[in-house]
Amino acid sequence: MAETSPRFLSLDVFRGLTICFMIIVNNPGGEAFWPLNHAKWNGFTPTDLVFPSFLFAVGNAMSFTMKKFQQMDNSAVLLKIFKRTFLIFMIGYLMYWFPFFKIDHGQWSLAPISHTRIVGVLQRIALCYCFASLMIHYLSTRTVYVLSGLLLLGYWIILLVFGDQGAQLTMTGNAGFYLDKWILGDAHMYHGEGIAFEPEGFLSTLPAIVNVIIGYYAGKFIQEKGKGYETISKLLLTGCLFIFIAICWDPAFPMNKKLWTSSFVFVTTGLDLVIISFLLYALEVKSWNKGNWANFFTVVGKNPLPIYVLSEILLIMLAWISVGGKVLPAMWTSAFQAIAPGKIGSLLFAISFMLVCWLVGYVLDKKKIYIRV
Repeated sequence: MAETSPRFLSLDVFRGLTICFMIIVNNPGGEAFWPLNHAKWNGFTPTDLVFPSFLFAVGNAMSFTMKKFQQMDNSAVLLKIFKRTFLIFMIGYLMYWFPFFKIDHGQWSLAPISHTRIVGVLQRIALCYCFASLMIHYLSTRTVYVLSGLLLLGYWIILLVFGDQGAQLTMTGNAGFYLDKWILGDAHMYHGEGIAFEPEGFLSTLPAIVNVIIGYYAGKFIQEKGKGYETISKLLLTGCLFIFIAICWDPAFPMNKKLWTSSFVFVTTGLDLVIISFLLYALEVKSWNKGNWANFFTVVGKNPLPIYVLSEILLIMLAWISVGGKVLPAMWTSAFQAIAPGKIGSLLFAISFMLVCWLVGYVLDKKKIYIRV
């Protein structure tokens, strides 16, 4: 994601807030409080908002960067879009392959790619960015709206028509599960659920594109209409409407992050619009930034990709360091459990880990180093 204009502090804070919360929920030091866990299947928790908000923030950033496409020829635009898509996808893939080697009985060897996960968080971001950019640049706004609706409705129909009869919305009975097994194979899928199941699969990426598109048009609307009460009220009302649609759709097509259902798209984008409305009011209208607290989040928002990647690989690297036969991450978590056993200690570890990643972002910001792809 590219850095947004400093005139829109609220968008920078939204992006940084999303990354900070993502690091906290992705790196618990043990059992976490329920709001910091994903819903097991159908349902919704605050943690389920994190990844969709990342996509929404990608769309926000696109509303600034895609202006340059108007002055570029067709080949240059396509090259830029496909190059960025490839780089983000490959960073995500290499992140799952990391540390690229293994030690077996004292012998070093290259980690096999035969069991490396192919798709994931950054890969979905790459694909959603690619298709959203192509749609927005080459199609009229009305056509983009229509296609977005078709993606949401079409995905619902595909899941209902295909898959196992009576089990179309289950983990191992939905059409996306079979498509991912056919394309990827079990060995290249996510196994965190105890079986081969890909929550960032190909079919469920289709509705996720709409999260980016809505983020784009929200950012564009803020730029065009300014930071006044009219902008805030329209964003807030639209967000409430989306949440209402999600609630009405939920009985037929339940909110489900792992399937990325269409009702899930509406509830997450609705909440994102409500949050953006509040940030606009608090930071742009009322200037509630005493002590410059917003700078804490903008530090992360200026370098979201490297800080996210760091958060995913840092614990792996720290595990290479052993003191007294105990690796550093285990010592770190044990220290917090000694201070506050149970879920509180887990939360303190997660916050402290986020602060370590934030410190890297702070150093990069101080040195004016902004890593983009």
